[in-house]
Amino acid sequence: MKYVVCVPDGCADEPVDELGGRTPLEYARLPVLSSLAARATVGRARTIPAGLPPGSDVGNMAIFGYDPARYHTGRAPIEAAALHLDLTGRIAYRCNLVNVAADGTMVDFAGGHPDNDTAAEVIKALDAELGGEVSFHPGVQYRHIMLAPPTWAEADCHPPHDLTGQPALGPTGPAGARLQELMDRSKAVLSRFELDANQIWLWGQGPGPDMPRFADRFGLQGGLCTEVDLVRGLGVLAGLRITEVEGANAWYDTNYEGMRDAAIDGLRDGTDLWIVHIEASDEAGHAGNVEEKVKALENWDTRVLAGLVDALNGMGPWRMLLLPDHATPLRLKTHTPDPVPYLLFDSTVDGPGGCYTERDTAACTPVVAHELMAALLQR
Repeated sequence: MKYVVCVPDGCADEPVDELGGRTPLEYARLPVLSSLAARATVGRARTIPAGLPPGSDVGNMAIFGYDPARYHTGRAPIEAAALHLDLTGRIAYRCNLVNVAADGTMVDFAGGHPDNDTAAEVIKALDAELGGEVSFHPGVQYRHIMLAPPTWAEADCHPPHDLTGQPALGPTGPAGARLQELMDRSKAVLSRFELDANQIWLWGQGPGPDMPRFADRFGLQGGLCTEVDLVRGLGVLAGLRITEVEGANAWYDTNYEGMRDAAIDGLRDGTDLWIVHIEASDEAGHAGNVEEKVKALENWDTRVLAGLVDALNGMGPWRMLLLPDHATPLRLKTHTPDPVPYLLFDSTVDGPGGCYTERDTAACTPVVAHELMAALLQR
């Protein structure tokens, strides 16, 4: 038996006026997904436990089969794991390159999506000029890491993607002043580079989590392809085989076929389970871009699921779990903790069938998302 987990990040949504009151999942042409749903078990899953922030760190940890209420220590330490940073005696902060207007409005939490090489030069300059007690480490595009002493952990920080178009509320708490000073001092460093970002934003802090390896937990070898350090970090912590895909850039023009082929090749090479995580639908939700969110879903159907299903059928029996890590409604441009639709498909046994949309699963009692991996594997 082969197993696949598909994560179209943030694809769940609300009815959209521009789509005639339909959600992107209802509006998009998704023939492959619809055919799977017609033979699957379809329902709703609660990926965000009560009391935890509705982020991709929490949601994807649940999808990977780990209870976030037990294992989650913060977003930044997961991304630090992707960079293989040692957190012994340190904590990690997420360090975004952002654009904040002169009046204090968060203009762009992604700093214009700088290329990796330019961003790495910016982070190098930040470390040279602001480092010492803290250190800065390059990640991908606008997403980077700052390491600090544990005494810097006591701060209340706001995710920048929750502040788009709103006042950029800085950190508070015992360490808030030190963080704000670094954020303010970063403006002079970034002013020397030709990019849309004009300062850093620090948030998502925590110590390293202690997660058991996936193989020890479920008795199978797992693999992963993703475009973002956050999900890659979860893979590192879980001991998954990770494939880097050329052209996988976490944006609308990501390499969908490359992600699909990485999963197929990994499964053919003997890996039991493969997780495919693609970011584009979430980015479109944050941007409020209706057209790109619909297009991202249709790309999933034609450029990932179609070829993936054909390949899986040639490998023997297989099972699939498909769900987003959270909702990212176009109207709100940020994440919500609302339950999301899930699909559980078995090539050998027909389920009750249904439609994979928010409306069609609204009456279903939400299941706990971190238990779905065991359901997929029938453990």
